[in-house]
Amino acid sequence: MTGCVWVLGATGVVGQQAVLALLADPSTSRVVAIQRRPVRIDAPKYGEKVVDFEQLETSLAGESADVAVCCLGTTIKQAGSQAQFRHIELDYTLAFARAAQAAGVRHFLVVTALGASPKSLVFYNRVKGEIEQALTDMRFPALTIVRPSLLVGDRKETRLGEKLAEPFMRLLPRSVRGIGVDKVGKALAKLALGPAHGKRVVLSRELHDF
Repeated sequence: MTGCVWVLGATGVVGQQAVLALLADPSTSRVVAIQRRPVRIDAPKYGEKVVDFEQLETSLAGESADVAVCCLGTTIKQAGSQAQFRHIELDYTLAFARAAQAAGVRHFLVVTALGASPKSLVFYNRVKGEIEQALTDMRFPALTIVRPSLLVGDRKETRLGEKLAEPFMRLLPRSVRGIGVDKVGKALAKLALGPAHGKRVVLSRELHDF
C-alpha cells in the first residue's frame, strides 16, 4: 500500500488521467491534487489543496507525502512569453520538488517531453531539459522522468499545430508517434505505485506498453 500521492497539474489533460488512474488503484490510500482552483472529485481517497503557485513551498510546509507526480505543463502562447513559460515550467516544478523533499517524498515523477535536453536548440525542449537536470541534482531516492511525444486527447484550448499533426503522428514509429493522454496518465500511476530506485527515464515508445 502506497501512502499519500501528491499530483501537481491535476487540472491538465495528463494530470486528470493520472489522478483517475491513481484513485482506481487499490494500492493507494490517498491522492491529493495540488491546484489553483477546486475541482471536486467524489472519491473517498481523493483530497485537494488549493494553493497560490507563487507560494508552493510555504503552502505545503508541514505536510507529508510518499510520492509526488508533476504533470505541470503550458505553452509559450498560454504563458505569454518565454520568460513566463520558464517561470511556470521550471520555477514552479522546482518549488514543488523542494516542498516534496521537505514532506518526505522518496519518489518524484515528472512529465517533460521527447527531445528534452538542456543543450537543445529548441527553447521548449531546453527548458524541459533544465528541469530534468535540476531534479537530478536534487538526488531524490527515486526520480522518474517521463518523456512523451505529442499528446493526443481533448483539450480545453485548441492547439492548431498539434491538431493538424495528430493524424500523421499516428503513422510514425512508436518512438515518436503521438500518444493518448490516458496512456500517459495510466503509465504515471503504475510508475508511481511500483518499485523505484535511482533515476529512470521512460521514453515515449515505452509508454505505449503500459
